[in-house]
Parts: sequence; structure tokens; C-alpha cells
Amino acid sequence: MITTARYSQPDNDVTIDRLSAVSARRVIEPDTEIVGSVGGGQVLPDELLSVAGLDLHLTAEQRAKLAREEVASIVSEGIRFECVLMAGFGMSLAQSDRLTDTRVSYALHELGEETRHSRLFLRLLDQLDSTARNPFNEGFLGMFKRKILRSIIHHPALFCVLVLAGEEIPDLIQRRMSENPETDAFVRSVNRYHRMEEARHLAFARVVLPELWANSSRVQRWRVKYLAPIIINQMFAILIHPGVYETIGLPGWRTWQAVQRNARTVALRQEATRPILAAIRNAGALNRVPFGWRKLTGTDRAGQPLQTGGA
Repeated sequence: MITTARYSQPDNDVTIDRLSAVSARRVIEPDTEIVGSVGGGQVLPDELLSVAGLDLHLTAEQRAKLAREEVASIVSEGIRFECVLMAGFGMSLAQSDRLTDTRVSYALHELGEETRHSRLFLRLLDQLDSTARNPFNEGFLGMFKRKILRSIIHHPALFCVLVLAGEEIPDLIQRRMSENPETDAFVRSVNRYHRMEEARHLAFARVVLPELWANSSRVQRWRVKYLAPIIINQMFAILIHPGVYETIGLPGWRTWQAVQRNARTVALRQEATRPILAAIRNAGALNRVPFGWRKLTGTDRAGQPLQTGGA
């Protein structure tokens, strides 16, 4: 994801230098500055649960367990994605032909920030006492997932788009959690901290994406146009996995599929992914939005939202 000297646009250097300066001034150590712990009971209000709108009749105990499992699932997937991001950055830095480039300096800031985020997420995850088994990390599904993750770090433009997805999607979910007064106080604190830090990471990805796109091969551009929306759709879908629903006695896969079809889930996915499409279009790509991107974001060929929320 780090462009080399001959690929970079010098006009972006000032912006990236500013991001580095802010990161240097605002080093927040979560182990000492994000204090507290998760309270007991239901950590998310009913309206933020993934099953909202499905007309399920759950007991208070089931809703409390489901809320904790859903947060744990999102946090677990967030940790794994940040590890992929760090692996991709590390590979890119190791292959950089100019280590003094300002993009390298900022990438190192981001790596440090991501490790701090992950340590905080691990603390939160441990306190949630999750018991759900994630089928996407096991068997054939787990093998396929690992293969995809290992592959994407070698494709800079695609990797950058997926980094945007890995930041934009959680950002919206965390904003809704942190702004709802019924969300557990510690969960709100973790989300506010993470969103503040991730704003710089999003800015960096948006700056380097046009550089990467301008120097991408035809095959690399095909991946962004047609493969990226498929991967992003799956990234969104597995944030809360089928095993979560099994912990409260619901049929895991059937409930998960119902959640994915739920109008509330579709609307959330479209709202979360439209900024990704906008960033790609701002980078000079996708003048006519391909079907996969239209279906993912609920937009038309010009990238404008459809009134019906369809494709």
C-alpha cells in the first residue's frame, strides 16, 4: 500500500506530513488512558442488535447474551483485520525502494496505533466472556478465508480499497454504538477512542489510493472493479457470524441469513460502503459503477443512492 518514489504524487507529501505530526502529538496509551471495564448485563440496546426488526421474541437474558456476543464478534474480526493491515504494511515497507519517503514514516505511525487498538480490543474481548464458535475460522471456510487474506496483501490497489472498507464499516457501527446512551459506558469509550484514531488512517488511505490506481495494471484495476465488492460484502457479513445466534438457542445459519436479508442490515451495509465507493471514484476510477459495486452500495451507474435501496 506504500507507493514508491516514482509512483508518488509530491503534492500529497504535505498532507501526509501533517498526519504524521498529529500522530506524534497524540499518542494515547489505552492501557493507562482508557480505563474501566465492561459492565454486567446487556451492553447494547435492543435497536442496535443485529436481529432488530426480525420479530423475534427473546428473553431479557437472551438479549443480554446476544449483545455481548455480537460486540465480541465485531471486536474479534476487527483484531484479525488489523493484523492483516499490519502484515500488508510490513510487506510494503520491506519492499519500499525509498525508506525516507514520508509515506513510510506515516505507515510506521499507523502500525504503532494499530497495535495499541488491538491490545485495547483484546482487553474488551476478554471481559465479554464470549462462548460463540465462529464457523468462518474453521474447516474449509477458515482455509478459504486465510487464503484470501494472504493473497490481498500482495495487490496494493485492492489492499488499499479493503483497508478503506475495514475502516469505514466499523466506523459507522462504532459511531452508532458510541452515540447511543444505552450502550455500555466502557464500550462507548473504546469506540470513541478508536474512531478518533482511525480518522487519520482513513485520510491516509484516501490520499494514497489515487497514486496506487494511477499506476495499477489492467489486472489490478479489474480486481478493484469486480473482486473488491464481493470481498467487502463478505467482510461486512461475517462481522457477526452464525455462531453468535447459536449461543442463545437460535438456529445459527438460518438466523444469520435472515439478518443478512433484513432491510435494516442492508441499509447499514449500503450506508457503510458508500464512502468507499466515493473514495474510489475520487481517485479517478469507476466512472460507470459496475454492478457489484451498485449492489453493495445501493447506488446507480453514476454512484448516486437509489431511492429504493436496491441495485
